[in-house]
Amino acid sequence: MNKIKELYENNKKFIMEVIHFGIVGVMNTILGWVMMAVFYNLIHMNYWLSSGISYFIGSVFSYHANSRVTFKVENKDKWLPWRFAANIIVCYLIAFGAAQPLVEHVLSSQPAVIVDNVAMVLGMGIFIVLNFFGQKLFVFQTQKQHEKKD
Repeated sequence: MNKIKELYENNKKFIMEVIHFGIVGVMNTILGWVMMAVFYNLIHMNYWLSSGISYFIGSVFSYHANSRVTFKVENKDKWLPWRFAANIIVCYLIAFGAAQPLVEHVLSSQPAVIVDNVAMVLGMGIFIVLNFFGQKLFVFQTQKQHEKKD
């Protein structure tokens, strides 16, 4: 039990960041999935437009919530929104660019609507992992380094 307590104490900040990122992410993911499903299945937008619009809207929420709650950034520099946007774009293109061909390969005998819906779910999973580390190591870590200099 002491080992677990020691492990927690040594990694408390990281664990709390993961928990807060998870809470923000769950809310964002539910909202994003509902928007993607409506755009794709009811309005009949294509794969890229459906996922892109929902990720744009979710990213605005994510920026504010993660900067305040998860990574606790107080003094935002003028480049922070640009680093955040670059991170979102790179993660989105990698995640959804990889998900669709992978799912198309694995589910090649399935109708396109099934392939695209499964690809959107897989893309979301890949995006979540890439986005956490991008925000932690690139977006907000850089910001914390600027705060230390001031």
